[in-house]
Amino acid sequence: MEGMKDKVLVIDDERINLMMAKKTLEKTCEVETAQSGAEGLEILEKNIPDLILLDIRMPEMDGFEVFSRVKEKYGDKIPVVFLTSSDEPQTEVHALSEGASDFISKPFVPAVMLQRVNRIIAYNRLNNDLVNQVEIQIAERKGQMERMTSQIMKTLAYVIDAKDSYTNGHSLRVAKYSREIAKRAGKSDNYQERIYRMGLLHDVGKIGIPDEILNKEGRLTDEEFNTIKAHTVIGDGILKNMTELPRISLGARHHHERYDGKGYPDHLKGLEIPEEARIIAVVDAYDAMTSNRSYRGILPQAEVRKRIVEGIGTQFDPEFAKIMVEMIDEDVDYKMNGVSDKPETDIMEEAI
Repeated sequence: MEGMKDKVLVIDDERINLMMAKKTLEKTCEVETAQSGAEGLEILEKNIPDLILLDIRMPEMDGFEVFSRVKEKYGDKIPVVFLTSSDEPQTEVHALSEGASDFISKPFVPAVMLQRVNRIIAYNRLNNDLVNQVEIQIAERKGQMERMTSQIMKTLAYVIDAKDSYTNGHSLRVAKYSREIAKRAGKSDNYQERIYRMGLLHDVGKIGIPDEILNKEGRLTDEEFNTIKAHTVIGDGILKNMTELPRISLGARHHHERYDGKGYPDHLKGLEIPEEARIIAVVDAYDAMTSNRSYRGILPQAEVRKRIVEGIGTQFDPEFAKIMVEMIDEDVDYKMNGVSDKPETDIMEEAI
């Protein structure tokens, strides 16, 4: 901040060196001094400087040990310049190899010390600013990519639902209900976002099902129903190549498995069924019962609740089915499925 002095901590066991360093630097810097490594580390707990001048040869705790502790706690945040009267080249090599920003021999020349200190602080501040800017740009681009991915997935879900005239908005509702169940089950924010995306794309395999079967008036023949069932395998084949979204294909493949093992396509049972698919399964059934179909209208809420309860432990995972029942009981005006009453344009706006 403009007007504020840079902060320098000088650690040296010789008082004369501390005095000289402070006198040299105090015109441009705020200087604190410590006569031992332990004292210097104590000061660091209270006040983080912009730079540390650190003597190497000190009793009890030498400069390398102090430096190691500083690096362990603060990483590269604080630049360190070693001070030493040693004429041995390997000492300088060791200091620089440990990550020191510079090396000043004693007795030091005041003008040289001041110049180096100012240069290193300025360089470190510039470097930190650049790192921060890069991190900000990366975060912004990541956010843009995530928003774009979300928009593409919602648009794709809309396109999928548009193939079936009786399921307008179905995928968006399944995504929302699934996320709500995950939230109530105590799942993490990342889990909630993942299952929301799974819900959006759980029916993506319907892209491969002929429109005349999806939109057939009346009940399906056994052959037609087997064709419909293939959407789970088709969806899995489409989504399993999305390596940036791990597990996304599991919702598509397994949302028609049953807890008792009588579902499809793999006849998985109980906890063999991926957890996200167990959540989507009960939500998918709820939305099917609360939406118009070619062969019937929306079921009364009491009938929907009854069928969910009857399916606990057979069709549905007990934990997630009970949460679904709680949500039904809270929906006293039977409005939770109200998205289905919106015009197509409203659904599309919400999807995008």
